[in-house]
Amino acid sequence: MKEEIIKKVDELKNDIVESSKKFISIDSVNPRTGGPGEKEAAEWLESLIKNWKFDEIKKYNAPDDAVEYGYRPNIVAIYKGTDPKRTVWFVTHMDKVPAGALDLWISEPFDPVERDGKIYGRGSEDNGASLISTLYAIKSIMDLGIRPKNNIALAFVSDEETGSDFGIKYLLQEDAFDENDWFYVPDSGSSDGSFIEVAEKSIMWLKITTYGKQGHASMPNLSTNAHRAGMDFALAADNYVRINYNLKDELFNYPYSSFEPTKKVKNVDNINTIPGTDIIYFDGRILPNYDVDEIITGLQNLSKEYEKKWNVKIKVEGEHLEEAKKPTSKDHPSVRILKDCLEELRDIKVKVGGIGGGTCAAIVRGAGFPAVVWATLDETAHQPNEYVKIDNLIKDTQVFAYLMSKL
Repeated sequence: MKEEIIKKVDELKNDIVESSKKFISIDSVNPRTGGPGEKEAAEWLESLIKNWKFDEIKKYNAPDDAVEYGYRPNIVAIYKGTDPKRTVWFVTHMDKVPAGALDLWISEPFDPVERDGKIYGRGSEDNGASLISTLYAIKSIMDLGIRPKNNIALAFVSDEETGSDFGIKYLLQEDAFDENDWFYVPDSGSSDGSFIEVAEKSIMWLKITTYGKQGHASMPNLSTNAHRAGMDFALAADNYVRINYNLKDELFNYPYSSFEPTKKVKNVDNINTIPGTDIIYFDGRILPNYDVDEIITGLQNLSKEYEKKWNVKIKVEGEHLEEAKKPTSKDHPSVRILKDCLEELRDIKVKVGGIGGGTCAAIVRGAGFPAVVWATLDETAHQPNEYVKIDNLIKDTQVFAYLMSKL
């Protein structure tokens, strides 16, 4: 069966590459970050798979006024097993992050370019690589007439990049899953495919707003510079977290908590105005050892010192918070089966551990399901010139197909 699957995936190589390019070409940037949303990507996927051998295709539209069409699409496609005790889910997401500064790209972000064995474009790796790999993995076993024992289901979800309220969380709310189900979420990994993720850190996105008094830059005595005060407090907040929450946990591929200043909101339009308001965001990925609410309270207390120092008001608030959930056991059958497939197909030594967090796996773990994260990625997600290696596309498709056949 293994050799048949490898051969079948090789036969589908051109379709896999062309479908990857098609996905990249669709602007499905999350509407919470200024994009049009996932509707076009969902319609393309529905059209692509409508004549495949799925036994059931469902659409879950999560109402959302942020898009003109009023909903965020989620697609579920089920291939039924011969004697199912569960449904095994492969969850990928259709939304993308914005392209960012266009002058940093070697090509247009939504105009896929094939070069040196790679396909460049926004969403090529995050999460197009695994969306396409799992899609053609199931087509491979369909074409070979292979039906696993358990049901295999693909879930193409929305909104992963901004919290999943309209994606995997909506499917949980709609009772799309049964209590015995397993989940594979191919949304993180390593460049050689040797890393399986079973744990994620807490997510702590913070918004820090500093309020001063706007005025002319030539008369600072009549104003209170919120930008200066905000920068000073942001540095203090950064130091506070790094010094007080510095445990090391080797389970995780970055073994410490992280707390990174990221988004900076424009304060004034012209150079000669002192800003009266200043806003900065931090992305924190916090080890499970720590309580996120405790960290936020500590920062709020620290802000009082800087309010007095600069005669400003500072608001520290959680923009998006996800507490770390209980890890999936390294000995769970879903982990062991994937590990065996990798060692057989790739001849590599597999490491099982944790990551910074943010995948759909953390959310379904929180609902009590076992979830495993794996893919072969160079971790170019969210960067300019994001790419996927064609070799990884094909070999991951082979792994997923072989895995599905054993479930």
